[in-house]
Amino acid sequence: MARALSVYMGREAAKRISVEGWSADLFRLLLGASGGPKWFILDHLDRFLFSDFLQRSNRPLSVLGSSIGAWRHACLAMPDPVAAIDQLQQGYLYQRYSSKPTPEEVSAVSRKILEAIMGEHGGAHLLSHPRIQTHVVTARGRGFAASSSTPALVAGLGAAALNNTLSRQRLQSHFQRVVFHSGSPPDPGLSLQDFQTSYCELSEHNILQTLHASGAIPLVLAGEQNIPGAPTGQYWDGGIIDYHFDLSQYRGEGLILYPHFSPSVIPGWFDKFLPRRKTAIREVEKLVLLCPSAEFTANLPLGKIPDRSDFKRLGEEERINYWEQCVQRSRALAEEFVALLESSDPLAGVAVFD
Repeated sequence: MARALSVYMGREAAKRISVEGWSADLFRLLLGASGGPKWFILDHLDRFLFSDFLQRSNRPLSVLGSSIGAWRHACLAMPDPVAAIDQLQQGYLYQRYSSKPTPEEVSAVSRKILEAIMGEHGGAHLLSHPRIQTHVVTARGRGFAASSSTPALVAGLGAAALNNTLSRQRLQSHFQRVVFHSGSPPDPGLSLQDFQTSYCELSEHNILQTLHASGAIPLVLAGEQNIPGAPTGQYWDGGIIDYHFDLSQYRGEGLILYPHFSPSVIPGWFDKFLPRRKTAIREVEKLVLLCPSAEFTANLPLGKIPDRSDFKRLGEEERINYWEQCVQRSRALAEEFVALLESSDPLAGVAVFD
């Protein structure tokens, strides 16, 4: 029978897990990628990781996320992660809009989802969590990419896409990476060297704005302006720069746990259209990547995991029904991960990069 879960490991990760087993103490960084509705395929895996596996350690854990990855990590930092995931799932799955929603309408829905996740005291819980240090990635627009005018913003995005085709580093002419973090200082293992990265502290005055900005796709959502405690300007989806992250930049001592949508890791959003930009994950020795297998994905309704195109390709009720089925199917990934933890062979079925 085909497996639902694929597990990929770098050499160092495999060596340590083969000796020490699946100990939560081994992991010092949890990654969460952009991807919007793609998250639904990780729903039940997140529930187990957040409420069980990652709770088996008392050691510090840094989390780094952009867009939906940052929203998922906010759930982890709540007193009841599963209840928070319930709020995220319900709010995101049952989004409803007018026939042609404006960015302001979509942003209003997004803010309500975040408010439901965080509740009255969620910000305080995240900021004061005794073990989890949260890092949220945003992209601060420059030039036309910072404009509130649609024609100017379209021009800015077009120029950014063109420059990115020539070199990823040219994208920094259009966007600056701004990482908001709980606690001080940020994790030194996440000292990102490119995109003139700026680090700003999260506070109860900026946490909802930051989370909203991190998932604010230009032209789809309204973004956030002048977030308190950060450089002035227009803030957009962190996935523009860090869609799946450049994994080579991590300098921490522990292993990286990466529940992801596929084995493909693409640094920035514009790199989706440039196959040569895919990260060679076999070179990331501390990586443990969990994702749905190709066979599992092929057998899903529509033969794919959810994505943003579903809003346009499917009617509202058809989309919701499809997403509900994918959430239910995601249970298989969690069940197989639990079985792996309980196996006498901690590397059973694992693909280890040599």
